[in-house]
This record gives sequence, structure tokens and C-alpha cells, in this order.
Amino acid sequence: MSSPKDDIDRIFHALGDPTRRALVERLSAGPMSVSSLATPLDVTLTAVMQHLQVLEESGLVRTEKAGRVRTCRVEPAGFAVLQKWLAERRSMWERRLDFLGDLLAEEDEGG
Repeated sequence: MSSPKDDIDRIFHALGDPTRRALVERLSAGPMSVSSLATPLDVTLTAVMQHLQVLEESGLVRTEKAGRVRTCRVEPAGFAVLQKWLAERRSMWERRLDFLGDLLAEEDEGG
């Protein structure tokens, strides 16, 4: 079983590539076949499959094969992991900024 840190590392690695981000954006419109995904991109079908494998390993995309067609779709659970991680960071920074604001307000009142 992977740790939350491993999960988020895989997600950021997957989204760190512009081609993979483009694939996720295209899949945001709905499920598509691999060949449909590859058509507008300037990469080979093999490269698209490799990118999809990284996205699938990160939990952001799921692929299913029916006959000769492999269909891909966004996997919401992977994005939930990312959303939770971002929310935790945001909460931490909001608390820190609130504390800083309180300190500055006290300094203004006393000075």
C-alpha cells in the first residue's frame, strides 16, 4: 500500500508534463479512445500510451479495453487526493497569514 506522500508525488510527477496535462484536459470533456486522444497531439500513439500509463499509475486516469478499443476517462478519486493535499496546504497558510495579521494589528495598536 502506498503512502499519501507517494500518492501526491506520483500525481505531481504525472501533471508535471505538458502532454499529460493536455490529455487530462481533453478527457475532462468525457471519455475518449486512445486514438482520439492522440489525433491532435504531435506525438506517436506509443507515446500517448506511455503518458496514459503514467496518468493511470498516478490514479488520475482509468483505461478500459473493449475489443480493439481502449477507452480512457478521468478518475475523480485521484483528483480528490490532490484536492485534499491542496486544501491542507491552503488551510495551513491561511492560519499563518491570520496569525501574522493579528501580530501586525497588535503592533499598530501598541506603536
